[in-house]
Amino acid sequence: MRRRRKALWATQFYSSTTPCYKTPNTGGRVSVLSADVCCSQRLAVWWFTLRVKLVFRLHADRRTSGFIRCMFYSWRSSSAPRRLLTLRNQRSPTPLLFTCSFTSVCTMSDKKRKAAPASKGPASKQQKVVPMKQEEKQQQQKPEGWLQDLLMKQRSMVKGANFNKKRLRFISDTENMKQDSEGVLYWMSRDQRVQDNWALIHAQKLAVKKNLPLHVCFCLFVPKSELSTLRHYSFLLNGLKEVAEECKALDIQFHLLHGAAGDVLPGFVSDRSLGAVVTDFSPLREPQEWLEDIKKKLPKDTLFKQVDAHNVVPCWEASPKQEYSARTIRGKITKLLPDFLTDFPPVEKHPVTATRTAKPIKWEKTLASLSVDREVGEPEWAKPGTKAGLAMLESFIDVRLKLYDNQRNDPNVNALSQLSPWLRFGHISAQRVALQVESSGKKAGQNISSFIEELVVRRELTDNFCFYNKKYDRVEGAYEWAQKTLKDHAKDERPYFYTREQLEKAQTHDKLWNGAQYQMVTEGKMHGFLRMYWAKKILEWTSSPEEALSIALYLNDRYELDGQDPNGFVGCMWSICGIHDQGWAERPVFGKIRYMNYKGCLRKFDVPKFEKKYCPKNL
Repeated sequence: MRRRRKALWATQFYSSTTPCYKTPNTGGRVSVLSADVCCSQRLAVWWFTLRVKLVFRLHADRRTSGFIRCMFYSWRSSSAPRRLLTLRNQRSPTPLLFTCSFTSVCTMSDKKRKAAPASKGPASKQQKVVPMKQEEKQQQQKPEGWLQDLLMKQRSMVKGANFNKKRLRFISDTENMKQDSEGVLYWMSRDQRVQDNWALIHAQKLAVKKNLPLHVCFCLFVPKSELSTLRHYSFLLNGLKEVAEECKALDIQFHLLHGAAGDVLPGFVSDRSLGAVVTDFSPLREPQEWLEDIKKKLPKDTLFKQVDAHNVVPCWEASPKQEYSARTIRGKITKLLPDFLTDFPPVEKHPVTATRTAKPIKWEKTLASLSVDREVGEPEWAKPGTKAGLAMLESFIDVRLKLYDNQRNDPNVNALSQLSPWLRFGHISAQRVALQVESSGKKAGQNISSFIEELVVRRELTDNFCFYNKKYDRVEGAYEWAQKTLKDHAKDERPYFYTREQLEKAQTHDKLWNGAQYQMVTEGKMHGFLRMYWAKKILEWTSSPEEALSIALYLNDRYELDGQDPNGFVGCMWSICGIHDQGWAERPVFGKIRYMNYKGCLRKFDVPKFEKKYCPKNL
């Protein structure tokens, strides 16, 4: 009896309509809303008060006082309605939610229950619905295109932003521009946009300082390759069309040069007596070769600079060497973010007009004249250009960001940013994306940090790998342990063998793999989680790691709209060669490379639902 009385120290009613219990130890007051406790519920009340006592004792041990807040659904008998108990702790504003159930007392069903009929009297009054916060209302009422309008306002206010000189490096031996120059050229390559482009910002600053006209050029070259498709070149040219229109409005001359950069750019510079060339940065093999070729062919007195306008932290500043994994580069990037994650000054109407203007460009005729594979068509979901990229960012902030952390690995849920094509072609800046996500999604919490990790740390890790490892697309570029384990298991028996043609046509026994491949061929994209599974199965179903990597890169670069990019190379190298990963339990074919299988996917998401949507019906 003593124990029972001690447990029921809080069962003293203050009123018949809104009963209250006093807590003798802390002086806190607990109010039960609509609590008409009847005799049949004494056992439930006894259990409840015992739990409340434990909560108060816990806070008393921590020397806290005041009110504790928790949300508790009390148990109900067959005739009693559900009740809510609220406690508050002034020092700890975080609510605690206790949901308790006892099989012998009550059950909490997932089914919706009809509300109990309202009775006459004060005890039947319902709780008032908490009104939606003003900020939430404003977020829901945002008009379409609000991000574009916001950026225009921001750019009108950030005219004095500084350019961090650590973003650039000199390619030429000279660091000064010759006196008789007639203009400054921005050779656009990887970052195909006007605003939020540090390379163009620096080029305009240099031209204004010397009171010279500003020119922008792009060298259009289509290599004879299976990777040259209408999907990629249509996206590229239509994005450049938007760039040319914006340049015209800013009195900046845009030139579309036909041919490889090393063949056409030096002559263009000499013909127009341009004193300085500024270009953007790419870590891939071909752009690096173009850079060296142009350096040799430019006049010796021409200033030649490179600006990393693609990464938030410039690749050469983030690290002077190849980093082993995200763990080793994360701290280095995070340390430098305060210096580099700043807002952009706008590219403004240029004050000096060029005497020699650019030739008009017939964009449709140019696209029709290209020798590209037109069987790989343009996807409907992705429209090229900066405006379309910002619209996709806007929808991500408004709709999908809140789902990102918990549901980004579910291919059936639209929780990803979908920004990779615009980032790959440089139509939008990763730095702009980071700034807007951080400022516009303050309530997203963990979703923001998870997204910034992928956007900045993981993405810039891929540039680091391709810049410092010249064998970034070969098995020889993998770590020694990975090369050894793949070699040791190269002759292991494979459960299935498929040719490149069979894989390309999604003709395997695995409906999930076929669906992922079919989505990539038809839509130009594949969910990030499935990309890992997709590439690892190619390793399992081909004769060697070398063949697997070659096929994976071919399919990725031919069909993915964001293909032929450091992210794609590193993604395939991670899946097949263990780059930026560690050794796992040894198994056939994979060795110590991380393994993924169909059953694992079944535990992650609704596989049949994805297969039903994407797996070709005739397979």
